[in-house]
Amino acid sequence: MTKMYYENDCDLTFLKGKTVAVIGYGSQGHAHALNLRDSGCTVVVGLRKNGKSWPVAEKDGFKVMTVAEATQRADVVMVLVNDEVQSDLYKREIEPYLTAGKALAFAHGFNIRYKQIVPPADVDVFMAAPKGPGHTVRSQFVAGKGVPCLVAVEQDATGHAYDTALAYIAGIGGARAGVLETTMNQETETDLFGEQAVLCGGVVDLMRMGFETLVEAGYDPVNAYFECIHEMKLIVDLINKGGISAMNYSISDTAEFGEYVSGPRVLPEKETKENMKAVLKDIQDGTFAGKWISENKNGRCFFNSKREQLAKHPMEVVGKQLREQMLWKNDSDLDNASN
Repeated sequence: MTKMYYENDCDLTFLKGKTVAVIGYGSQGHAHALNLRDSGCTVVVGLRKNGKSWPVAEKDGFKVMTVAEATQRADVVMVLVNDEVQSDLYKREIEPYLTAGKALAFAHGFNIRYKQIVPPADVDVFMAAPKGPGHTVRSQFVAGKGVPCLVAVEQDATGHAYDTALAYIAGIGGARAGVLETTMNQETETDLFGEQAVLCGGVVDLMRMGFETLVEAGYDPVNAYFECIHEMKLIVDLINKGGISAMNYSISDTAEFGEYVSGPRVLPEKETKENMKAVLKDIQDGTFAGKWISENKNGRCFFNSKREQLAKHPMEVVGKQLREQMLWKNDSDLDNASN
């Protein structure tokens, strides 16, 4: 079994007397900074000068400074800006100020795995990755709970990288739920694969095609939306709590029978797995990373066009209209999501 850590395995004193710089103050950044401070850690926030998050972090009571200044001040530097901007930011404002014995941390291994960031040999490098969005990391912490985390040490220059990583995760509340040991390579590759083949790419296309099939057959788009998209959360919540067997226990026997006879028709196992293996190969050999890096260097034309296309799709238009009529439309458990 993979090694798991809990609160009694973590010692927050490894952060005592040290300063943690949280770079970025978005979904994850604000949660990490607030949770660490509430755990008694000294935290500064590093941001782009005059960026939109600067006054937000100041209002929350943090000492805010440029990324270069925060890196100079800190003993632990946690990089929580988007993957696609990390490399340039690192080379410009972090790398020149990483002195021996400091720790460089990430919540996702993309830039380390694909060598967009190559830290010096005399600093610790670790990953502390909550398996949930930032607003959940914060709300669970406030409720006295935590979001499970992954921990990985890529470089142990000081001999205490694991101690620092586990202390950091305890500080954001992750050790309350459990900390799974992994590597940055494994986390990056499995995370990208899960997103592309199942959680985002797979599920979104499955919902879209289900919606389109019903609408093209003459059914009301509202019914199609509820059956193929809205109810997805209900099913996933059941699986999250008790696995697929718990989901099958809760749904009707008719639905379970349909799962067995129709699921393989929609997703033929041999063809689907072959396609999934091709996706995984692109992730493993760097093809996907190369495409994403190139996309960001060349104006994001494909990415932006697909966003615009999705926004105009009937399932999004119908869904927006429905949510505006529902009592749960003002659900505060969403971060920066369109309505």
